[in-house]
Amino acid sequence: METARVDHKEALKLNAETVTNLLVQFIKDETQNAGFSKGVIGVSGGVDSAVSAYLTAKALGTGNTYAVILPYETGSPQSVRDAEQVVRELGIKSETIDISPMVDAYCEKHKVSDKVRKGNVMARVRMIVLYDVSAREKALVIGTSNKTELLLGYGTLYGDTASAINPLGDLYKTQVWQVAEFLGVPKGIVSKKPTADLWAGQTDEGELGFTYREVDQLLFQMIDERRSDEELGKMGFSKDFVKKVRSLIRKNQFKRRPPVIAKVSYRTLNVDFRYVRDWGI
Repeated sequence: METARVDHKEALKLNAETVTNLLVQFIKDETQNAGFSKGVIGVSGGVDSAVSAYLTAKALGTGNTYAVILPYETGSPQSVRDAEQVVRELGIKSETIDISPMVDAYCEKHKVSDKVRKGNVMARVRMIVLYDVSAREKALVIGTSNKTELLLGYGTLYGDTASAINPLGDLYKTQVWQVAEFLGVPKGIVSKKPTADLWAGQTDEGELGFTYREVDQLLFQMIDERRSDEELGKMGFSKDFVKKVRSLIRKNQFKRRPPVIAKVSYRTLNVDFRYVRDWGI
């Protein structure tokens, strides 16, 4: 994969303190607006869920932040240890629920052997458990998907992309790392290779075919700066790289929007009926 010849890293730099304050207030406001005081997070041992946990603890307090660790039998033991470290560092409540029996029961009965299908089952089972715990704890599910993943469709619909509110959805992966460093997330978690931990040896960048640092530079120019393909080429991005990323964004649009509702009335949900301020929210 050809990388950009021009250094675009400066464009992705942010004021981590300002962004942290904004996101803490966002979590606090949106949780209260929904009538809740607690947040629950699936803590995987990765940097995204760690940042969401740190932000939630700041916003709602450690006593109102609940972590759920959801390992599968073939997952990395290090991921569990990293998740447990986040819990210890923050001093938040947590529990560990092994999803292996639930996943295996379904996959064995329905002969699911394809690793991508099985990975999707695992992601959705994790969210089933997380939402059940949220009902028990009377807490909102706090999201962990970042802007890079959402744009590229790198996530399971109604699995790891599901949440009630998402503080990270407008931060590229490289910006999540910046916020993580500001928050004091353990360095081992920040620096390790990103992985959904769905099967042995799986990494995000290995599946995508490029690094987050490479694609974030392109995405910023393509999405935030609205550069044309011609402009992107002049900036040093290869034609094939631009084509691949633009294709991923287009074909995964369906993952980034609520289900499309057929319009048969004057006030259709998410079309004409969408202004929550009209209802005092």
